[in-house]
Formats: sequence, C-alpha cells, structure tokens
Amino acid sequence: MENPARDENKLQLLYTLFCDDVRLEVGNKLSFMGVFQNIMVQQLPVSLIKFAVVNHWSGEGVHLSEVRILTPDRRQPVVVSQPTRFEITAGGFADNVSFFVNVTFPTAGQYWVQTLVDSNLFDEQPLTVSDGRESATEESSESVN
Repeated sequence: MENPARDENKLQLLYTLFCDDVRLEVGNKLSFMGVFQNIMVQQLPVSLIKFAVVNHWSGEGVHLSEVRILTPDRRQPVVVSQPTRFEITAGGFADNVSFFVNVTFPTAGQYWVQTLVDSNLFDEQPLTVSDGRESATEESSESVN
C-alpha cells in the first residue's frame, strides 16, 4: 500500500546513514563522523554514548519526521526520537538528523530503524548488532578443523 505523504508531495528518502556524530560546517555543509552499517562489540548489552541517524530527502512541502529503533522481534522500541519538522522547497533537498544518547542494545540481532513521516511508516533499515566474541570463537573453531 502506497504512503499518501509519498504521493502527495513526491517525497523521496534518498539515503539514510548511521554515524557517531554529525556536525554543521561553514557553508551549511554536514560532516559525518564514524559512518557505520552495523555494530560489533565485545560484550552485550552495549550502550552507545551517542549516535545519529541522518535522512536526506527530496520533494517538497512541510513534514514531521520521527525515527525509532525497534527490537529484533519488532515488538518494542529501543528508542524513539522527538518528532521533528522539516521543510523542502520545490526542487530542493532537506536533511533530518536524529541524535540518540545512551542507547542500550540488550542482545545481538537485527534491529529495525524506522523512519515515520507525518505519523506514517515511510522506510525501515536493518541495523545488525553482533557479539564479536561469538564470531571470533566460530573462526577459531573453523581453523582448528
């Protein structure tokens, strides 16, 4: 089923990035620090002190965006951002950055980063959290055989 917000203003999510931090530079440029696609740790649960989800939009209109991260079973939110208003002028682009602080991922698995626009689910991306000790154990047992 198509999202009405998508049709109405031809709103497009061009990309989503996960990174440690985002800074606004001179000339209205964004700098992304520590871009990642998954999280590998030596111990679970793990708490991330700070990270950001960056959404880059095209289209037009005024919208309300919210980002939430769900547990692997999609039943519980790990964290939910405050709704943020963004505006795109005709033919333009907009960046929406959601910062999260002290987020705890209790177990390994594939978490779901969902982007909502005007209270409707617009997109979701997987975020894999893995235990580095498990993969190290698997690798060493494979090399022994």
